[in-house]
Amino acid sequence: MPDYKIAAIPGDGIGTEVIDAGIKVLNALFEGDSVSKLSVTIFPWGSDHYLQHGNMMPDDGLEQLKDFDAIYFGSAGDPRVPDHISLWGLRLAICQSFDQYANVRPSLLLPGIKSPLRDVSAHHIDWVIVRENTEGEYAGAGGRVHTGHPSEVGLDVSVFTRSGTERVQRFALDLARSRPEKKLTFVTKSNAQRHGMVMWDEIFDQISAEYSDIKIDKMLVDAMTARMVLAPNSLDVVVATNLHADILSDLAAALSGSMGIAPTANLNPEFKYPSMFEPIHGSAFDIMGEGIANPIGAFWSASMMLAHLGETGSAQRLMEAIKKLTLDGIYLPQDLGGNSTTKHVTNAILKIIRGDNNI
Repeated sequence: MPDYKIAAIPGDGIGTEVIDAGIKVLNALFEGDSVSKLSVTIFPWGSDHYLQHGNMMPDDGLEQLKDFDAIYFGSAGDPRVPDHISLWGLRLAICQSFDQYANVRPSLLLPGIKSPLRDVSAHHIDWVIVRENTEGEYAGAGGRVHTGHPSEVGLDVSVFTRSGTERVQRFALDLARSRPEKKLTFVTKSNAQRHGMVMWDEIFDQISAEYSDIKIDKMLVDAMTARMVLAPNSLDVVVATNLHADILSDLAAALSGSMGIAPTANLNPEFKYPSMFEPIHGSAFDIMGEGIANPIGAFWSASMMLAHLGETGSAQRLMEAIKKLTLDGIYLPQDLGGNSTTKHVTNAILKIIRGDNNI
């Protein structure tokens, strides 16, 4: 009997609110399940921990997490703590240490939700953006010298390795092969970044030759933003570097209706370490405590987590519940044009999962 152990790190801001909602939904999915069990352990790490102890998580935090089956993460970021500390001290520390090299961000125009793009319907936006997640522009290489002087210098160095590049590109190509369209768009900026990005291109040319069944096209990242707006139905799977995919996936979320619905999987595909799942909306301190945070991104991330663990039935039940909620349009949060609170949206999802159609 599978007994899944989930580490929940609500983190900062509305992360605490949406992860609390997500845990309720996860527990509901496993109610009365005689085959699989799920237990959640909450770790109160984040900016409050930093302000009290001087670090975003304990020194042995990674050791505490490594034996869990998955990590369910809220957000990192607090106005009281510099962003580079909150991000590198928790989320990126986990991603890099647990070799979560494939960041997977699906974008789907959910039923009943309107895109800000005109004349766009559900079949126009059904994308998956694959982001290299442990090196590239966010490798953390660099430094500062002559601090405080007129000659002060700050360096951030992009790092591209052959092994890191090839594995994420293969992951994206395999994902494209598994989808009906069998189509992949490769994103680069090698016209201006003439070393690491040229290698990024060359490696893709080498390995994509093994995928003759995949329809492949290439785009410069700036042109890609225009294509997402002007020709959304021309895209399916997209692969890009750490920085480029970070930006493109936020645009994808907005075009799908709201940042509040967008999920993320930070995958270690080989299961050597736990993978981490999170909504991409950030800590949103401006609405913290108001009870209006959109929990759909956290629910969708939970569905991705269940699918990763092999619980495809439960993952599908949750996605169908999300789609029914948005299609009915009765309990939509403010960012999707409704007036429902986090609690209202969560209770509606729970009723759908439990078979009560009178939401």
